[in-house]
Amino acid sequence: MKINNYIRKSLSRQVVYLMWGFLVSILIGTSFLFYFQQNLGKQYIDDRERMVKKRQLTQEISGHINSALFDIRGYLALDNVQLKDNALAQENHIRILSSRFSGEIKDKKDQEFYSELLTFTEYYFDETLPVVIKAFEEGDRDKVKSIASASATKRVTEFQNYLSDFSLSLDRQLNQNAENLRNDLTILQIALVSFIILLLLIMQIFVRIIVKNIGKPLSDFAYAANEIAAGRDAAINVQHSRTDELGALSVAFNKMIVSLQDKEQNLLAQNEELMAQQDQLHAQQIELEEALVILKENEKSLSRRNELINGISNTLDKNELLSTIVESMGRIISADKGMIALLSDDSYASFGISDRGVRQFMENMRNGMHERLFSTKRAFCIKREQEAVEKGYHENINFCYDLYIPVQSVSTESEAILVFSRFSHDYSEKELHEYETLAKQIAISLEKIKLFEQTEHNRRLNQDILNTVQEGIQLINNEGTIVQVNQKLCELFGCSFTVDNMSGLTWDRWTKVMSEQVQEENFESMLKETVENAAAGKAKDYSFQYSKKDSKKVYTVYCETLTTGNGGAGSILVHRDITKEYEVDQMKSEFVSTVSHELRTPLASVLGFTELILNKELKPERQKKYLQTIYNEAKRLTSLINDFLDVQRMESGKQMYEKKYLDLLPIIDKVVESQEVNTSKHMLQVQSLSKENIILGDKSKIQQVFTNLINNAVKYSPSGGDIAIKIYQTEHEIKVDVTDQGLGIPNDSIEKLFQKFYRIDNSDRKRIGGTGLGLSIVDEIMKGHHGQVTVESEYGRGSTFTLSFPKVQMKNGDKEQDLPEAGLFYNIMVIEDDINLADLIRQELVETGFNVGHFKNGREAIEAMKMEPPDAIVLDIMLEDGDVDGWFIMKHMKQSKELRNVPIFVSTAIDDRERGLSLGASDYLVKPYQPSQLSKIIMQTLLSNGKHGQIMVPE
Repeated sequence: MKINNYIRKSLSRQVVYLMWGFLVSILIGTSFLFYFQQNLGKQYIDDRERMVKKRQLTQEISGHINSALFDIRGYLALDNVQLKDNALAQENHIRILSSRFSGEIKDKKDQEFYSELLTFTEYYFDETLPVVIKAFEEGDRDKVKSIASASATKRVTEFQNYLSDFSLSLDRQLNQNAENLRNDLTILQIALVSFIILLLLIMQIFVRIIVKNIGKPLSDFAYAANEIAAGRDAAINVQHSRTDELGALSVAFNKMIVSLQDKEQNLLAQNEELMAQQDQLHAQQIELEEALVILKENEKSLSRRNELINGISNTLDKNELLSTIVESMGRIISADKGMIALLSDDSYASFGISDRGVRQFMENMRNGMHERLFSTKRAFCIKREQEAVEKGYHENINFCYDLYIPVQSVSTESEAILVFSRFSHDYSEKELHEYETLAKQIAISLEKIKLFEQTEHNRRLNQDILNTVQEGIQLINNEGTIVQVNQKLCELFGCSFTVDNMSGLTWDRWTKVMSEQVQEENFESMLKETVENAAAGKAKDYSFQYSKKDSKKVYTVYCETLTTGNGGAGSILVHRDITKEYEVDQMKSEFVSTVSHELRTPLASVLGFTELILNKELKPERQKKYLQTIYNEAKRLTSLINDFLDVQRMESGKQMYEKKYLDLLPIIDKVVESQEVNTSKHMLQVQSLSKENIILGDKSKIQQVFTNLINNAVKYSPSGGDIAIKIYQTEHEIKVDVTDQGLGIPNDSIEKLFQKFYRIDNSDRKRIGGTGLGLSIVDEIMKGHHGQVTVESEYGRGSTFTLSFPKVQMKNGDKEQDLPEAGLFYNIMVIEDDINLADLIRQELVETGFNVGHFKNGREAIEAMKMEPPDAIVLDIMLEDGDVDGWFIMKHMKQSKELRNVPIFVSTAIDDRERGLSLGASDYLVKPYQPSQLSKIIMQTLLSNGKHGQIMVPE
């Protein structure tokens, strides 16, 4: 009873009690259904596992029995002992499976199968099979057949059928168990649905109780409250015996009704007093509204004026300013149309005026009413009758009031004209004075725009000037913030920067951006030190160098302090690209080191072996060996000096090419032959894929090209290997590939490979040696023959250099002829003041078959030529007689009828080939050179000329 009273005193406890009752019902029903379902599932799983295991054992027993039957039959048919052993071995498996099956027996049928299985096993393996095997082994096949036909076959067949039926019965039992499970689950589902329906019924009862005891009383309270709010009487029908919240609420509600009725009487009395006060307030409101209209008009006028002032103060764009002026003034004046026009240029802005009207106004700026405005410099108004286009659909006579306002600068000069028209009413003197005041504000804004445009023009001009400078320029203030940069600096430090967005960057921001792109880690500290030293004047040179990470370019930064009348205004930093100067300096240093080594090494050999020959008594064969070494080193020095001179001539544009039709294959064969002597680790192979390989070129220079390339291929293949030279043709070119299997070339070095003095920075290559001029000379010679040299390489695998020559059509008879050997005799005059060289030349020419006469003095040589003209002359330019040099002798000979056709072969140390050939020299040899080369050229020239002295340029 106490519990019941406790619950009745609280609505929440009543609801909780009902909810707990409902939840307990759900929990009990759910637990029962869950237990029933779990029990069904477990029972089905246990039965199924047992049935499946029995079926599996049955199948395995059947398999072993069938194996035994098949094996014993195979034994009887084939007399295979292995099959007999296999059949007998099945007995053990069958007995093990029988023992396992005995543990799964659950009913009479299982026991019957187990007994039948044991009986058959004993009958077959213990009674029948030993007798059959023994009879078969004794050769009594009739007995075997009689046993089989008598009862064994039938017994076996009956057991197999029984085994099959038992297996099928297990399958049927499995299916029956599944069907039984399905029926039980159906019953369980029906029970679940019934339980849910029961829960819904219980829930409906609970809801009905809640609605009756809680919902209906609350509804009655709401209805009563609405009735009271509407001013009507209302009563609360709630049981007085209720002790819960609704009972307490009922008592309080009745008391509230009594209180409200008392207060209503008081409010009615107060309402009458308020109505009287409302009439008074309404009269005051009318007065305030009239004052508010005036205030709003004043506020609107001030707003338009502020709009004008703000508009002309917040823009630096002229057109935008003019539009703001004319629109704001139009609203202030309440004009129907108007415009403003500048007197300094054709800038204007308008509203409500056609383009034709604007043009008419601008064309007559200095005429009519404008002259009055310029002279009086005061605003005035003109009253006129409206034009037809201004009347629209009005037929009466209407007037328009045109207002002219001058805009004057501080110097009282007229800057602009304001003209407005309105149709409503005239302008008062007060308005005119007010508009003139606003015009002064407009004049200040126009003056500001004018100053801004001048400043902007000067700024853009300065920026354009800076952008033309091909060095990065950067102006920073005393705090390190960027004030101005040029376009070159933006390009230097990335395309994401522009001139505008770099300006204003602080020291920390722009130095961080630059430091990320610079190799030197102390870039910022060097930059800071340079700026501080420049500002303090501590050093004469305020500069340092840095390298870019991406391009590997080298820049120097120098700083100058910018000063004004008030002191230091900042610093100017200039970033200059010195990559070429830096690389030249690096190459110069490396070149000096390399050349000093390349010159001193052969010189040391020459001096050493010469000293041995001069100071010691040596055997003839050792003397010859030493002399051969001296000769080889002298050739090496000559080649090195010739390379330097070739590069100098090519760079100065003085290189001359004596071009003739040449076959490349003999030249390549000759170079290959000379290189094969110097190596035993390389296999040089020449392959020509075309019948004719004729080009127009200078034979000695083409031979120099192949010598350099093939020599490099040998030199940079220190481990040996094949060197393939392939000649082939394309549509317009003859190409030659020189391929080696050497060290290869790094990808970053290929583009610099043909630069003068460039050598790959690699210890393996530096040990090989070289001056870095060979490929540069090859490139220049190929350009001089309108061809090109390219390279493809895989680092560590080898390289292929490809020479491309323009293809030419060779006429019959153009191909060069081989020189005959010695045997013809010509008179040669040698004019040379160096006795040793003259003896060397004389000995070479005499051995070739020439008669040689020698003269040291130029005048004596001229006199001798007049008495007996020689067949050819070998001439030095610098002679011991200062008045008569080689140039003079050449001019003299070309002016003489008897001597003008005598071939002249210049032999000199002066490298001025162009001048020599222009004066009529047949060939121009620069010392040192091979004496055999001179004799060959003279012989070829004389044979070609038939001793008639026709000047030609030999190969």
